[in-house]
Amino acid sequence: MTTDVTIIGAGLGGLTLARVLHVHGIPATVYEAEAAPTARAQGGMLDIHDYNGQPALQAAGLTDEFRGLILEGREAMRVLDRDGTVLLDEPDDGTGGRPEVQRGELRQILLDSLPAGTVRWGHKADGVRTVGDARHEVAFANGVTVVTSLLVGADGAWSRVRPLLSDATPEYIGRSFIETYLFDSDARHPATAKAVGGGSLLALAPGKGIQAHRERGGTLHTYVALTEPQDWFAAIDFTDAAAAAARIAQEFDGWAPELTALITEGDTAPALRHLYALPIGHQWDRVPGVTLLGDAAHLSAPNGEGANLALQDGAELGKAIAAHPDDVEAALTEYEQAMFPRGTEAATDGTRLHELLFGDHTPHSLITAFAEDEQTP
Repeated sequence: MTTDVTIIGAGLGGLTLARVLHVHGIPATVYEAEAAPTARAQGGMLDIHDYNGQPALQAAGLTDEFRGLILEGREAMRVLDRDGTVLLDEPDDGTGGRPEVQRGELRQILLDSLPAGTVRWGHKADGVRTVGDARHEVAFANGVTVVTSLLVGADGAWSRVRPLLSDATPEYIGRSFIETYLFDSDARHPATAKAVGGGSLLALAPGKGIQAHRERGGTLHTYVALTEPQDWFAAIDFTDAAAAAARIAQEFDGWAPELTALITEGDTAPALRHLYALPIGHQWDRVPGVTLLGDAAHLSAPNGEGANLALQDGAELGKAIAAHPDDVEAALTEYEQAMFPRGTEAATDGTRLHELLFGDHTPHSLITAFAEDEQTP
């Protein structure tokens, strides 16, 4: 079986690529390991930036649909001290360039914009190999095999396509997030809802933090950050939700109860998310007929740019292919030469952000940095 463009992974980047190609009349097939669009939760809020994510959605012809997803007021941000003292309170005045949407809803408008059958669900890539003449074969766990003249790995941190291009593998950055949710918080946890406010909350101390975001309605989505080795987390039984939450909360002993309630009163079992990154500056020599986008290409510590870069990568690759319909290598070269430096810049900025968030001088170092950024013309 042969397709014009074969994309592995139906995340934001892979779907944006498929959509931009469709806009230009170029067929593509997306193979996704998940069994269906609703097979798992799609994560929380995303701030879509006016300099990369939004132009990508414009290239996909989906600006109006995107605008319909924006949750008003969610660009507000508060920084609290561990005792609940408000150190910084930035309202959402409607002039910001990073409107917030739910990741799952954004993914759905991309899925809805593609012709039926574009995404093949339940296809987990098992192995990839070169079969000559710049063609590649992908074998899936369900026994299906495809051969393609243009293979795009949009398959995330643990990409099965990446080994065709690079020996790099993600490494643990020394920090993990524990994810929890509070539902109907305004009625059930009013003090905590008030502390979070209308947008996002950062309560920080060296090496740790409680970060929360108001999603639709009164849902509060929390990421608890702890700078510990993986073995430290392995000693916690996350199959016992109450015990795991209590153990994580111990690390915030003495913090304001409206903050620790985000951990101890969670309505979902705490979910452990180890954080990994590829080497900053990760790139590869041009290999005919294959490339990467998004986390497969430049996984870095979470810094607000990952989803935006995936959208931008997908759009830029799609436009390059459309501009060079008879010269795939020219398209891939043009795309990669622009993608490598923007991935490096974002990863470098992300490392700096994590130092501001969790370094020795937080939270005041972060507040100082915000003030400096506001003064920069």
